[in-house]
This record gives sequence, C-alpha cells and structure tokens, in this order.
Amino acid sequence: MRTFKAVAELGSLSKASDRLRIAQPALSRHIKLLEHELRTELFIRNGRGMQLTSAGCMLLERTAGLVRQMEQVRDDIQSFSASPAGRVVLGLVPTVSTVLSARFARRVVNELPDVALCIVESYGGHLLEWLNRGEMDLALIYGPAVDLHLSAQPLGRDEVVVVGPPGSGLREAGPVRLAWLAQQKLVLPSHSHGLRTLIERAAAKRGLSLRVMLEADSYRVLTSFVEEGLGFSVLPPSSIAAELRAGRLEAAPLNPAVTRELVLAAPVDRPSSVAATAVANLIVEEVRCLWQEGLWDIQLET
Repeated sequence: MRTFKAVAELGSLSKASDRLRIAQPALSRHIKLLEHELRTELFIRNGRGMQLTSAGCMLLERTAGLVRQMEQVRDDIQSFSASPAGRVVLGLVPTVSTVLSARFARRVVNELPDVALCIVESYGGHLLEWLNRGEMDLALIYGPAVDLHLSAQPLGRDEVVVVGPPGSGLREAGPVRLAWLAQQKLVLPSHSHGLRTLIERAAAKRGLSLRVMLEADSYRVLTSFVEEGLGFSVLPPSSIAAELRAGRLEAAPLNPAVTRELVLAAPVDRPSSVAATAVANLIVEEVRCLWQEGLWDIQLET
C-alpha cells in the first residue's frame, strides 16, 4: 500500500523508486500483486507515466489515511526509547506561512533532529479536507475553532488591515471605515478563501457590498496587484511587514476592527503521534516568541 500511494501521488515508477529507495522492478511487482489481489487494474500505463483508474482513485482515497497511521505507529514505537522521530505533515495558510515557515523549520531542525517536517501551504478549505482524510497531522488555520469539527486549540486573534499601493495615503489616513472600503476597487482571494468570507461578512452586517475587481488565490500575486495600483486589499499586517518597511505597500486598520481566530488543528478521530505532539508544542512556543519579539501582531490566548 505504501508503494501504491507513492506511485499514485507521483505518477511515475521512477519517481516513486527515488522516494522509497526501492528498485523499480520491485515496485512494479508490488503493484501487479496488488492488482491481482483486487482483481482490477489500478493504473493506466502510458508514455507519460502511471495514471490512476477510477478503481485506483477510490483505493487511494480510502487508504491514504490508513497508510499514514501505520507509519505513525512505527514512528511512535521507535520514539519510546529516543527523541521524537518520524514524519510530520504541517499545513499552513499562506499569510501564516509568510511569517512562520522558515523560522519554524529552523527550530525543528535544531530541536527535533529526528523529525522529518513537511510543510504544505494551501488555503484553509484544502487543509481541512486533508486533515479530515488523515493525510495531514497538523494545520495552522483560521477558525472559529467551534466550527471546524476537529481537535482545535485557539492560539490568538489576528487583526486584518486595509492594504494599498505607495502613495495611496493609507499610512497617514488612520483607521478607515468599511463604508469607505466598499467604495474602492478591491483585489481579494476567491470565495474559497477564509479571508474573503471574513471581510464580506463584516460588510454584509452593515448592509454593504464590495467591489471586487480582481481575484487571486496566490498571496504573492495578490500583493503584486496592490503594488501595481490595481486596487486595495485586506490582509494581516504581519504577512506584509517586509513590504511595509520597504515602502512597497501602505496599510491602515479598519474601524471597527475585523479579527479572525488563529487555530492549531489536528484530526479528531485518531491520536497524534509523538512527533506531531512535539511539533505542536513547538508551534505554540514559536507563535508566542514571534509575538514577544514584535514580529507577529496577534492577540494571544491567555
């Protein structure tokens, strides 16, 4: 099953061979034995590699989480007599990844040397799906925690600000009202993004509709649109700290403030591995360190 999962994800026996460090003939034999046992073809072989059949897609969806759990059992047993060990998959939404990922990865390398950390950056909806399927161990996402149906630990609240291009006057403007924002041309993420939902709900409560001219599901594309003067956006200030210092963007808070809850989430239907628990504890420490150093403007949970 581990062989099947690797070939399915990579679409190639040679790539799976490199990842698993197993010779291609052995991998091919594993797949053929599995197909023989299930009495159906799992892959379509062609010049471009290995493509899943409908049966193969069903098998991957039903078993990916099980394979991950078996790997965690092995890692936990090996961790009993040593430091935490094993692979931990951590999901981060883009605005959090900008602040946290590089610095946190360095801490894991230094403090948890036997943990193999895999950071996946995506939007909240995708991270929730992967958590529920058991393909991810932890995710830093935005709540509310009570709506997630996961094991969720609130870490704090993050305030969003209006972001504009250089010369927009936001730096000197002070707090701006939602009524003003509703009159501007906006560039925002698509409706699948929690940040879009947050700001639209805040506007709807006041009977306002937003003029969204451009959408971008890439954080870098979004900020580049703003820098080019194509419209205003709404982002957490910590995610654009470098751009603000360099004068490439300007920002102003909203009045009344619009905040969102930062949550450390994990699957609710299975226990965390020893390694995942160690990484989770380190995340909580790192968020507090970033706040203490003034690098993350967040209201911590007491």
